[in-house]
Amino acid sequence: MEEDLDYESLGDNSTMAQNAMAGALAGIGEHCLMYPIDSIKTRMQVFAPHAKETAWKQQKNLWRGVYSVVMGAGPAHAVHFAIYEYCKDHFNAKLNAFAILSTQEQVRQSAASAAAGACATLAHDCLMTPFDVIKQRMQLEDSTYRSVRSCARAVYRSEGLAAFYISLPTTLSMSIPFQSIQFATYEFFRTLIHPQGDYNPTSHVVAGALAGGFASSITTPLDVIKTLLQTRGSSSDPKIRQASGFCDAAKIIYERDSYRGFFRGFKPRILTHMPSTAISWSVYEYFKWFLSSET
Repeated sequence: MEEDLDYESLGDNSTMAQNAMAGALAGIGEHCLMYPIDSIKTRMQVFAPHAKETAWKQQKNLWRGVYSVVMGAGPAHAVHFAIYEYCKDHFNAKLNAFAILSTQEQVRQSAASAAAGACATLAHDCLMTPFDVIKQRMQLEDSTYRSVRSCARAVYRSEGLAAFYISLPTTLSMSIPFQSIQFATYEFFRTLIHPQGDYNPTSHVVAGALAGGFASSITTPLDVIKTLLQTRGSSSDPKIRQASGFCDAAKIIYERDSYRGFFRGFKPRILTHMPSTAISWSVYEYFKWFLSSET
């Protein structure tokens, strides 16, 4: 029967187009539902007078910039999950063919998932980073932008095309380990919680939450650096405005707030990623199962 589909076979039964569609819906749902908390995290990470202390009190316009996420998250997550499923099957097949790690099935699957997550993240971030820059500019409490188009035009006019990609190396240095850890941890916990392998929504939610919390806690310092670079053009601080890359941003953060500065926004980041990752995986797995069972 359709409801008895083995979860492990879903990647083979669903097409790349179905995986992409499920991924797009998961990405939009994930980002939109958790957007207000993400806005608070951004405001806490910005180095502005009293920003960290007042971020939780700044409840105005927490949804500003959400359309940038909708425009970017759909295509980016479609590519993300489609590439992930393809690469995961490919890497698993290669490891099986060469009998690599054959005595440790769980380790082999985790390694394949981590490698596939890294490949998927590279494509995702190249598409999503410009939209993320716009989103974070609009999330700032003192932002004067009223639409995605006006923000994009203003950034391009004052800072050029490079402003949309200045944080890409830092984003990749954060996202690749984040997604590799997240995908590997998700697959591990999903199998541990529900070893039977059939479609089980509870296992997707719990495994997703644990994976999101674990991966986000490790990569918070890189996220703080990324935020500083993406919002530098909106800063009134000359030194921040002149930050040209990873090293400059890291140095500024350390000078202003020592090692504690690299964990600004830690709590809202965890509060964002645990439920958002749970939402993303549960929505993705449901639609992948639904679309593949309809064919």
